[in-house]
Amino acid sequence: MLFDTGQSGEVLLHNAKQMKINLRDIDALAISHAHLDHTGGLHSFLTKCKPKIPLYANPDLFRKRYAWREGEAKSIGLKLSKKVLSQHSSLCLNADPLEILPGIWTSGEISDRLEFEGRSSRHHIRVKGKWLPDPYRDDLSLIIEAGEGLILICGCCHAGLINTLSHVKRKFQKDIVAVIGGTHLTSATEEMLEHTIDYLRRLNNGAMPVLYLNHCTGERAHLTLVQNLGGNVQACPAGMTITF
Repeated sequence: MLFDTGQSGEVLLHNAKQMKINLRDIDALAISHAHLDHTGGLHSFLTKCKPKIPLYANPDLFRKRYAWREGEAKSIGLKLSKKVLSQHSSLCLNADPLEILPGIWTSGEISDRLEFEGRSSRHHIRVKGKWLPDPYRDDLSLIIEAGEGLILICGCCHAGLINTLSHVKRKFQKDIVAVIGGTHLTSATEEMLEHTIDYLRRLNNGAMPVLYLNHCTGERAHLTLVQNLGGNVQACPAGMTITF
């Protein structure tokens, strides 16, 4: 399966070719959230994949989203309409966890957000003529059930890393042995990072998950995590293969 399509269809197709991945061999697609840097390659993917491929996402995927830049609101949401997507894929939109393939689940909507979220002050939605902060209701992650425990794969983790980890532990009732992807700690304060590190140390009764971090985690957060958690923190560049 494929999780997100990146910002550029050209890059997606190039990387698939480099890694010798035939897109027609992919049986399912999941979208972490609507932002363009995760859905920009969607059109190109749909021209190369199996017809009517199942597409898993949150029902709020089609809400219009904007980023304020230089005093102007620019659209950063999904470019394809629900009608067009329905013509090329089989939409599986659900706020509850769904099993995509055997042992691979969506997280469902992370609705309990008692801890800080992965926010940007520039991100907004338009409701009844008013600009409101983007609630990121569409944000979801993937869970893989491996022999040694759960593997969490994040897109941007706008719902917040701690909120997402707590949600997964509550829903799946197993230890989380690895976290892969973007954790949106780029905007976290030092206090937030300290709190995150303390939470990770206590997550599995002291058995630390391995963190394979990229995208919106941020260099400052990555270095802070490495300094405090050592070898439990790894970079995860494009093209990397991880085996469990």
